[in-house]
Amino acid sequence: MKLTLKLKTTFKYLQFWNSLFNLTSKELNILTVLVDINEKTQDPNLCSNSNKKLAAKELNFKDPNTLNNYVKKFKDKGALKLKGDNYILHNLLSNKDEMEVRIIR
Repeated sequence: MKLTLKLKTTFKYLQFWNSLFNLTSKELNILTVLVDINEKTQDPNLCSNSNKKLAAKELNFKDPNTLNNYVKKFKDKGALKLKGDNYILHNLLSNKDEMEVRIIR
């Protein structure tokens, strides 16, 4: 049996895979904002200072450095990886266009 899922928002896509990363609702929301911002900026570092400033503004955080705590949690939980000096999404989270799920019994 094969299913094709079209998860139309970043949040829904991240939420689908979240059982592997165990992010809280707040962490899921914050990561969604960072991913959506990074899609616009195309910064090689998902958690660059400029991306964090934009995310903090959207999330109504007074200090963008507050996001550093979440970046560490995302890394610890495996949702983000450090590649050189850049934070990137785990491979499962980086392609949200269309997904095919195969169920084997």
